[in-house]
Amino acid sequence: MIWAAWWAWALAAVALGVLELLTAGQIALGFAIGAGAIALGLLTGVLGSAIPLAGGYGLAVLLVLFAALSWLAWWGLRAAFGPPGDAQTFDHDVND
Repeated sequence: MIWAAWWAWALAAVALGVLELLTAGQIALGFAIGAGAIALGLLTGVLGSAIPLAGGYGLAVLLVLFAALSWLAWWGLRAAFGPPGDAQTFDHDVND
């Protein structure tokens, strides 16, 4: 039941954060935020009580929550910072 351990999700969040640093595009960052939210929920006990209530489907519940939180994080990052690769360009020189 390593999937129910908060530190496993926190380790996944750190690994995804490092992956985001090595790549570009804000893709892994959404997954890192989702995994971090799951780790925080398990650490504080908010999600710890939901796993036994799921009737043996605790991993499925955590994966669905992870997917939903990752999508929300990705959507929020895209709304805040714009699409990846949308760099600002200038057509004139400031010295002209």
